[in-house]
Amino acid sequence: MGRIFIGTEALASGAVTRHELARWHLRIYPDVYCPRQLELSLKDRIYAAWLWSRRRAVIGGLSAAAMQGAPWIDDDIPIELIWNNGRAPDGLLVRNDTLAADEVDRFGRLPVTNCARTAFDLGRRLPRDDAVARIDALMWAQRFARDDVVSLATRYPRARGLKALRVAVPLIDAGAASPKETWLRLLLIDNGYHSLTTQIPVFDREGLIGVADMGWPELRIAVEYDGDYHRTNRRRYVMDQRKLRRLGALGWIVVRVIAEDDEADILARVEQARSVREIELAQGPSRTFAA
Repeated sequence: MGRIFIGTEALASGAVTRHELARWHLRIYPDVYCPRQLELSLKDRIYAAWLWSRRRAVIGGLSAAAMQGAPWIDDDIPIELIWNNGRAPDGLLVRNDTLAADEVDRFGRLPVTNCARTAFDLGRRLPRDDAVARIDALMWAQRFARDDVVSLATRYPRARGLKALRVAVPLIDAGAASPKETWLRLLLIDNGYHSLTTQIPVFDREGLIGVADMGWPELRIAVEYDGDYHRTNRRRYVMDQRKLRRLGALGWIVVRVIAEDDEADILARVEQARSVREIELAQGPSRTFAA
């Protein structure tokens, strides 16, 4: 008997008595139990949900993304299952979807929608910005081809949400290291800055300076999102400061963004940086990108 188990199976095998089950164990879902002192992780809850389905369901949606290694997923999300059952208990979201065998991976015993199918479902069901952020995070963890997602729209032409999916897929970028970086990138794209590059490696004579979040390497403009981690982690803060100094020495303009910044201010600073570069380009090669 594992630490998470089906109660009736444990009783039938003699692993626990009814008294022990009631006194020392906590019911997670109907007939699924764990020791009372166990602090359940997201993956524990996913496994418990699969046991509740009598090992028949496939893990889908954000739960599948978490199993595939996608970051930025809270432990208390509803667990998503693909299975034919209309009476899910609280905390579970069950969808009666069609799945092909090649759309399922296995993590040990757990069947999980593969990355392309997971992205297909997220792109259809979430608002655009949320969908892109979630799929960016999935692609950051596990690279997969956009074409594989698009091909599922051909396989399931009557699936709900295909219009939303077709909007989201071209915006997916594996270079987004956090949801806020996705937000910042989409803000710039929505305001006409379509030629963004993400995760830009920058070198000087000593080697790699660092990697800029996004920007225009041909113009030496970087746009950096500074999250709490950059501020609270001293090692990361020191690395960032050294990177910024070396970027400046090479003539890069760095637009730094924090969560509290107004969108209009961000866009104005990006436009100012690009205007500076356009003036330098107009003045000729000898003046361009002067450090």
